[in-house]
Amino acid sequence: MAAARILIVEDEANITRLLRYNLEKEDYRVAAAADGEAGLEAFRREKPDLVILDLMLPKLNGFEFCKTVRRDAKTPILMLTARREEVDRVLGLELGADDYVTKPFSVREVLARVKAILRRAAPAEEARAVLRAGKLELDLDRHEGRLNGRPFPLRAKEFEFLKCLFLAKGKVLNRDELLEKIWGYDRSMDIDTRTVDQHIARLRRRLGSEAGRIVTIKNVGYRLDLD
Repeated sequence: MAAARILIVEDEANITRLLRYNLEKEDYRVAAAADGEAGLEAFRREKPDLVILDLMLPKLNGFEFCKTVRRDAKTPILMLTARREEVDRVLGLELGADDYVTKPFSVREVLARVKAILRRAAPAEEARAVLRAGKLELDLDRHEGRLNGRPFPLRAKEFEFLKCLFLAKGKVLNRDELLEKIWGYDRSMDIDTRTVDQHIARLRRRLGSEAGRIVTIKNVGYRLDLD
């Protein structure tokens, strides 16, 4: 299997060098750009399997980069940001970033997230199955959600959230379990579990009248009401 291609779009040269060195040690093919405009050019030229994207970039910031890429491509994006405000993380996720890491970060954590994202993005064969709860359906073969028999938009992680909740068959999944199943995180890593809450909130908006099927169990986690 060919090595995955990773594009780093980061204006701090020392961070780029650190990431490139460690990613290449893992046998990834790495390209880099130091501003948003050069990043877009490199993205179109390199056609990477994953982008590691700084939020605060010259010429074109990470939000605009992400928005532009998402018009034409579903390439996974891991966002790097020194801005810890929740609104910035939510905006990045809403614009299409698949995950985020706040600076300063550990290289081990970035590598773990890169591996998890690439693993999720890899094509996989699944048995034909349609999971149902009331007016809500999840078609595993078509990778599609349906309400009242009509498809509705679902991003990759939203699909995985629903799939995990369906397969739990009503059991409560805590935030650590969801992080591990969907992002591939190790429980020993310092991960912000609010990431789960942000995705659940967005997923509920997608589900409209069926949003109540995702039940919050206070101080524990979430379950899917199958009745």
